[in-house]
Amino acid sequence: MARVNEQAAQGKVGATASGLLLVDKPQGWTSHDAVARTRRLAGTRKVGHAGTLDPMATGLLILGINSSTRLLTYVVGLDKEYRATIRLGAATTTDDAEGEELTRASVAVVAALSPHAITAGIAALTGDIAQQPSSVSAIKVDGKRAYALVRAGETVDLPARPVTVSTFELLSTTTVDGFLDLEVRVECSSGTYIRALARDLGADLAVGGHLTSLRRTRIGPFRIEAAQPLAELDVAAGLIGPTDAATRLLGRLDLTEQQAIDLGHGKRIAVDAASRTVAGQGDDGSGGPVAAIAPDGRLVGLVEFRGDHAKSLLNFPRDEAAE
Repeated sequence: MARVNEQAAQGKVGATASGLLLVDKPQGWTSHDAVARTRRLAGTRKVGHAGTLDPMATGLLILGINSSTRLLTYVVGLDKEYRATIRLGAATTTDDAEGEELTRASVAVVAALSPHAITAGIAALTGDIAQQPSSVSAIKVDGKRAYALVRAGETVDLPARPVTVSTFELLSTTTVDGFLDLEVRVECSSGTYIRALARDLGADLAVGGHLTSLRRTRIGPFRIEAAQPLAELDVAAGLIGPTDAATRLLGRLDLTEQQAIDLGHGKRIAVDAASRTVAGQGDDGSGGPVAAIAPDGRLVGLVEFRGDHAKSLLNFPRDEAAE
């Protein structure tokens, strides 16, 4: 694991501040490592993350602090963007550079790959596809993680699942020691494995393929440019308050003072059609939960619409929800 300067980090928030934190995870750290370090720096054990990054991968990791860990549910399923390097010419046991080599194509076969064949292979893996996750994924099989079963010597064959690869863009190609490295940008639905794209592209081209680098650059509306490097983490300075975080993730419903009081007491509140439209809801109340905001800007909680009323799904503590 890379060493970081604990003295350079600052910004302890304790048990009352709440929000989301954007972290740029370095290579060699697990997502759990990042959470553990943030707990020490923030001065609270109530820290969670949305969307695991492998130790080999770098980039955006979204952490929830204190009561805002409950917002992570609405982060996990968001679409994501990655920059990656796919190496054509060899397949590995883990579909990435950390695994053992299974097969290797000859230099001549790799050199003979045409730009048209690569473009066609990428196109075949774009859109709504059925993808078989890597056998070393964190998916559970009979209550155990797939990667743990593989490490124990068991054979794991995970079923294919539907995913959406909305963008699979080839940025550049480089020949390295008889391999062909493809620099790519991928935008995809939650649950898509970039390692599996590398594996499947190599298999389709009959040369084998695996991932040599991976960087997550976006999760929903949150981009890597706004993240702090883990080595320089200042929790207090980087915290996105619960109101800001919730309204970036969900629709917004502005409350009157009385409505804020009523929701805080668990009561339903009447909501007119205009308010539902502003909150991004259909006439039938469809559109998912929305963030209910008090006149002073405080996140009261998340609500769902039931006809012409709104019902609280969860409330935020007043001392934590204040910006």
